[in-house]
Formats: sequence, structure tokens, C-alpha cells
Amino acid sequence: MHDGLKQFIDRHPRLFVLTGAGCSTESGIPDYRDAEGEWKRPPPVMFQDFMREAQVRARYWARSLIGWPHFHGARPNCAHYALASLEQRGRIELLATQNVDRLHHLAGSKNVVDLHGRLDVVRCMRCPHHLAREQMQSDLQQANPRWSALSAPDAPDGDADLERCDFSQFQVPPCPRCGGILKPNVVFFGEIVPPDRVTRCMHAVVQCDAMLVLGSSLMVWSGYRFVQAAAEAGKPIAAVNLGMTRADELFELKVAQSCGDALGFLLSSAAA
Repeated sequence: MHDGLKQFIDRHPRLFVLTGAGCSTESGIPDYRDAEGEWKRPPPVMFQDFMREAQVRARYWARSLIGWPHFHGARPNCAHYALASLEQRGRIELLATQNVDRLHHLAGSKNVVDLHGRLDVVRCMRCPHHLAREQMQSDLQQANPRWSALSAPDAPDGDADLERCDFSQFQVPPCPRCGGILKPNVVFFGEIVPPDRVTRCMHAVVQCDAMLVLGSSLMVWSGYRFVQAAAEAGKPIAAVNLGMTRADELFELKVAQSCGDALGFLLSSAAA
């Protein structure tokens, strides 16, 4: 247990919590960046490229076909359950997550903003139709039976490092209602976070006593903006992260541990 983190949480009864990929690595979901905040692999697909180029969509969905089963099978870890326990005690003003894995929800957290959406839903970009990602998986397998037997190392957010393939042969099902482009219901690079989510989080920054950042390098604006806003409002900020972040100079406290190890004491105190 890190005494400084326990004291920080005890001292601030209403926390605004922001979580990133490092909160889910102990559930077996890889993260994007190394300890210096640099990409571990090529950056994710850009929204504009996905919408403009059929080849990019084929590559995305082929890799997703291979990566989805592992991602879908991931389960909450100690950090997710610790935050759910803290919410149940009325200690969390709002939990905002940059993750699209829904693990906070599975662990029992209720007051959650999925900043970047959710990977278990697919949406049509032309009409209002939505479908479950599991249904999309079935449709992808039916359209590409030989691809289902392939394997590749897991990559972040349901992706897989599937390379040296002729993706032009991969068939991507269109929207069953209008024939439009299907896209996971997540915010790609090059898209903006829906304004209502940002507004809700900014309101929590105003209402909270302090902010807690867990497992995020804060290299993207979608999360960094809230740390910046909290600092400008004079709110104390603590962080748990294995490696540097974009906001290191703004933290009152920084703990270099895994999120599960750092928050485990919350589960011990809940059971006591």
C-alpha cells in the first residue's frame, strides 16, 4: 500500500477519476505507449482514412476479427473493483475512462463516462442502425471463413498485429439496413469526443475536491484537458502511472505502480 495515495484519497471525499489503458493492462489488454510516452507500435487507424479507403477498412476489420475474442473475454482486475468499491462508498464524483473495454461497468461502477465510446457496439455511418460487435464478428466470419483460422499477437483495443496479408481479399459486410459503412462505436484518432461527454466531465471537475489519474500518459488531448482544467481550478491532482505523463508537473502526488497494486488497499478496507 502506498501511504501517500491512501492519505490523498482519505483527504478528498469527492474524486473525479480519469482512467487510461494502464488500468486494463492487468486484465490482459495491451496498452499503446512505453514508459517515455512513445508509441510501442504504429499509431491506430485515422478516422479519415477509415472512411475514405476500403483497403484501410478491410485491414482494420481483418485485424479486429482476430483480436476481438481475446478482448471480449477480458475481465475486470483489482483496479476496476477497487474503483467500484470507492463509488459505492459515495467517494467518486465521476469516473471518466479513455478505455473502450467496458471493464469498469462489468466491475460494478455506475457513474461512468466512456470518453472514447465502447467497442462492443458497431454503428452505421450513414443511418442510425447499431448492432452488437458479437453479431459483426459472426458476419465477418461468415464472409471470410479462411481468415478465422489465423492468429496474431494481441494489440490494444481488440486489434491484432496481423501483417503480411493481402487485405484486398477480405470482405467487410455493409450495414444490413442501408448498405453504409460500419464502424465500431468508438472515437478514432481524427474524431472528436462528443461534446456532451466533455461537458459532463468538466462539470465534475468543478464539483470534485480533487482529481485522480490512473494508468494514462495523458498524451492525447481528450484526457489531458481535464487535468489542465483541474489544475487551473486549483484542484489537487494525484496520478498512478508506470512511466512519464504529459502532466507530471501538475501532480501533487505521483505513484509509480500498477493501478491494481496501488489501489488494492481499497478492497482490503472495504472487506474490513
